[in-house]
Amino acid sequence: MPFTTRPVLTGTHGVVTAGHYLAAAAGFRMLEKGGNAIDAGVAAGFAVNVLEPQSNGIGGEAPILVYSARRKRVYAINGQGYAPKAATIDWFKSRGISLIPGDGLLSATVPGAFGAWLTALQHFGKLSLKDVLTPAIEMTEEGFPMYPELQAAIGNLADKFQDEWHSSARVYLPHDRPPMVGELFRNVDWANTFKAAIDVEIRNRHRGREMAIEAARDYFYMGEIAERIVEFTQGTKIRDVSGQENYGLLAPDDFQMYQTKVETPVTLSYRGYDVYKCNTWCQGAVFLQQLGLLEGFDLSSMGHNSPDYIHTVVESAKLAFADREKYYGDPDFVTVPLDRLLSKAYAAERRRLINTEEASMDLRAGDSPPIQLESGDSHPDVYTGDTTHLDAIDCEGNMIAATPSGGWIPSSPVIDGLGFPLGTRGQMFYLDANHANALAPRKRPRTTLTPSLAMKDGEPFMVFGTPGGDCQDQWTLQFFLNIVDFGMNLQEAIDAPNFHTHHFPNSFYPHNAEPGSAVLEGRISDTVRVELAERGHQISIAGDWSHGKVLGIAFDSKTGVISAGASPRAQIAYAMGR
Repeated sequence: MPFTTRPVLTGTHGVVTAGHYLAAAAGFRMLEKGGNAIDAGVAAGFAVNVLEPQSNGIGGEAPILVYSARRKRVYAINGQGYAPKAATIDWFKSRGISLIPGDGLLSATVPGAFGAWLTALQHFGKLSLKDVLTPAIEMTEEGFPMYPELQAAIGNLADKFQDEWHSSARVYLPHDRPPMVGELFRNVDWANTFKAAIDVEIRNRHRGREMAIEAARDYFYMGEIAERIVEFTQGTKIRDVSGQENYGLLAPDDFQMYQTKVETPVTLSYRGYDVYKCNTWCQGAVFLQQLGLLEGFDLSSMGHNSPDYIHTVVESAKLAFADREKYYGDPDFVTVPLDRLLSKAYAAERRRLINTEEASMDLRAGDSPPIQLESGDSHPDVYTGDTTHLDAIDCEGNMIAATPSGGWIPSSPVIDGLGFPLGTRGQMFYLDANHANALAPRKRPRTTLTPSLAMKDGEPFMVFGTPGGDCQDQWTLQFFLNIVDFGMNLQEAIDAPNFHTHHFPNSFYPHNAEPGSAVLEGRISDTVRVELAERGHQISIAGDWSHGKVLGIAFDSKTGVISAGASPRAQIAYAMGR
């Protein structure tokens, strides 16, 4: 067997992966308590909201995919919040704002994460809200050991917190300094906020488990939590990247009207595997479009990470992401031609555009003439290092994959008394009414968040995902191809060096592009780099272990064995089970 950084963890009872090892432990506690994979995933989700505040939070989003073994069906939970009713293109343009800021309060949407976790628990779990929230509350009350990645994030933010965001300083600079590595870090306001939600659930248990959870949801969106969020956003001016100080736009009825939706996912079959993604309020279908293009190539004969292989995958990504840019948006507001985009005929038509010897420098969406891209600079004051991931599978074959993000501490201040900030996902909207992802009141921005779920021969097979913005559906694609086309085990597939392109407009403010870019992890050989450069790719080299944090769990329905892998990148993700 080849060396891997970690063993493939195997078990038969249940397995959890999460972006932080303590979150994996929180999820596994639910399996030990008699819960199923969805209970484990929700507990891990609440835990990563606490443990990785530099990457996600309860004020952000949580798209979720669930396979129900009892119902033998895959579901998507739309955990993306929508724009306030007051957020219009005219409102921004009348104030001289041409791009929605990537920080502050103007880009806040209604937080979707809490509703998503509770919807998953309510419809697919077995345990109570108190059960699944208890580990996160223990971590916030009793504290968890500070670790290097979070300490570095707080250290980078310390001046801003002290000078401008005093509510954040009160939580994250408890002794007027960043906590030291190993020092216990607490967030008592967060604990008290969600202990109150549990109290609501307990008082309503006479109505039954599902209605008690619904009452706790209402407490968040129609009760005191929503009231305090609105009071903070309407009463606090925050300087953002526009150079202005702005109040937020959220109002009480934005929360009261908000509903978490359980949806039918989009799907595509690739070499006998059925892959499921969330709808086009996220970028998930771009993973499927890439699979459709790549199915026409004999990837294994090219050789893993050979020049031909990398060139083919990158050029396929350019075509798929061009379609994302032109067509994808909230399907409640725009008609996305998914039947065509995911058809074999369309994939064959698009595949012919790939020049095997030359890298494309154009943006080529399906029904549009090629657009010559221009390079743009990112903005140094806007944070985009967001997102985490978690998965769980139990012995019955129930599966969950979730990619929580938003509501992270670098982009928006902590709300006084609640213990968490809002998200800035509205920055992904365009202020161009003709764009599929144009801003509109109560519309969901097209996010990059994209969990993945795969079935094999009608049976549960795998859940997986990674943080990484626009790169998520490039790194997880390579992980999936490593397994399906190259026969790697889970940990080999995760450990293998990977690559990506930023050829298309970035989803985050200020939507810059890097035409022809190909970013390779440093372990990819010099020989490969040189040949790719000769084909016209604009090569840059990243760290040896720098791309993402892929997590994955697979289920063997014949033997009942559950296998998991977790990326060593960033050093805090882990798998746990038995």
